[in-house]
Amino acid sequence: MKYDLIVVGGGHAGIEAALAAARMNKKTLLVTGNLNKVASLPCNPSIGGPAKGIVVREIDALGGEMARSADKGQIQMKMLNYSKGPAVRALRAQIDKLAYPKIMLEVLKNTRNLELKEALVSHLEISNKKVHGVVLESGETIFSKIVIITTGTYLNSHILIGKEIIKSGPENEPTTYGISEQLHQNGFEIIRLKTGTPPRLKRDSIDYSKMIKQPGDAIYHTFSHEGKWYNTHEQELCYLTRTSEETQEIINQHLDESAMYSGTIEGVGPRYCPSIEDKVVRFANRTHQVFIEPESLSLDEMYIQGLSTSMPKYVQEKLVRSVPGLENAEIVRYAYAIEYDAINPQQLYPTLETKLIENLYCAGQINGTSGYEEAAGQGLMAGINAALKIDGKAPLILKRHEAYIGVLIDDLVTKGILDPYRLFTSRAEHRLLLRNDNAEYRLRKYGYQVGLVSEEVFQKHVEKERQLQILIEKANQFKLLPTAENNAYLESRKSARIYESFSLADLLKRPEINQKDLKYFLKDEFTDDLYEQLEIQIKYDGYIQTAFKAVRKVQKLEDKIIPDNVDYNLIKNLSSESREKLIKIKPKTLGQASRISGVNPTDISLILLYLETYAHGKQI
Repeated sequence: MKYDLIVVGGGHAGIEAALAAARMNKKTLLVTGNLNKVASLPCNPSIGGPAKGIVVREIDALGGEMARSADKGQIQMKMLNYSKGPAVRALRAQIDKLAYPKIMLEVLKNTRNLELKEALVSHLEISNKKVHGVVLESGETIFSKIVIITTGTYLNSHILIGKEIIKSGPENEPTTYGISEQLHQNGFEIIRLKTGTPPRLKRDSIDYSKMIKQPGDAIYHTFSHEGKWYNTHEQELCYLTRTSEETQEIINQHLDESAMYSGTIEGVGPRYCPSIEDKVVRFANRTHQVFIEPESLSLDEMYIQGLSTSMPKYVQEKLVRSVPGLENAEIVRYAYAIEYDAINPQQLYPTLETKLIENLYCAGQINGTSGYEEAAGQGLMAGINAALKIDGKAPLILKRHEAYIGVLIDDLVTKGILDPYRLFTSRAEHRLLLRNDNAEYRLRKYGYQVGLVSEEVFQKHVEKERQLQILIEKANQFKLLPTAENNAYLESRKSARIYESFSLADLLKRPEINQKDLKYFLKDEFTDDLYEQLEIQIKYDGYIQTAFKAVRKVQKLEDKIIPDNVDYNLIKNLSSESREKLIKIKPKTLGQASRISGVNPTDISLILLYLETYAHGKQI
């Protein structure tokens, strides 16, 4: 049997890729080693956080699945940075690590055009630099037009605890070797990376009285724009404690026994999610935060965020018990580091198709990223673009000012990685445009255009946009008169009196005035999210317009396409570093070329001159 598309791997990237392709009417096969482990959460059982939470909203706006399933599987939800500006607000949820995979598996089983197969892939079926399917470890060959690899941390992976090395994937799942070696033989640059996870402790063995409670928000939040609240249980509590001086002493005494510092580990670890050994070495004489987080409503286990380590088991016992509140804690599962293979993402096009093998796409941690959200975002875009290619349609490439997913993919394919990539708001130069509150307004139209957003859902969005415009007009037209009643209200809000008529829009520019005041004066029945949009658009209008002006300035470069067959050796006076990197990365636009490290403004001017000179009447 031949499929349109085969997805290898059932993690967060694989799920989104398979669902997107199947929902776009492509006959799709998802192959994974253990169907009960789809969407597993082998590290922190959480989804969201700074920038990452916005990615989940973007996935939902485009018609992906993570947001809805996270809403169903969450056991605590909160909005981070709410007291700060809207550009840095983001949702974060603790997820039930047992419930979430079951929720996702049900979605997969009930998706039309999608078949599931429990098997391990030995290698890919490749000929003439083109992929034609996969070969299973059983020897069976399955053919397809396109293959998407989403193998996560399962490529040639090793578990490391002290000096002990175990050939295994996360949670004792089997690893695979054939794909990694085959990619290397076909010219891919294989990178060795490392990540890790902390110990899990028995819930009742922890003394929470020595810790600070970290509750969820009293207000119900959802990742999904449908805003449906699924859970009836009380939100679970998390807790905060810190390491001690004893913790630091233990690590310093046993540093040579850590897999990281004994030379056992070859791979590069995540810069922004370091082990406790790294933190103690880098920041001596400082204590570090440790968050105690529930893993599931059905498990007697707590996740110890901030205590990731590759120390031997007996040292882990000492480490854990040196932390206030964990003096008598029982370790249910020990911490470990894991090494795995990834590819250099500069060998990918912005569609996530590989440059070396036609019709082969890669998404997720194989591309050098960390995090469930980054993986899911890539998987969704790989699935969309693979389906569009089968249909002979133009790809969907999200721009940096349109989505964090666009920032993520552009960073990967243009700049490459030195360590596992993690998304931050600081990576986006237009982050005020990429907010938690406006993902739907930015991306819903794209989801509708590719067929992942239904007509019904899209028309609801269109109506919401219409209602927002009505509300904006009302705020601009409503004149607040300087009556005694109105001034008394303003004084109660610690806002200055008015002596002439004011529009509500102008009044809203005052920092102490917010959407609650709009509701008071307008007395119209609009939804809370519309009032939120109004407040942000009016309060931050100047900043938003400045951001759009900057976007328009650079958009000329983004719109300038570089033909695939351009020969950089023919462009005179390019620096040798620039020429080498341009040939390797093959940027699609001048904008992408300008973001390549080592390509300077003079080089961009030379490329532009070359393109304009030869664009008319001469083959490039």
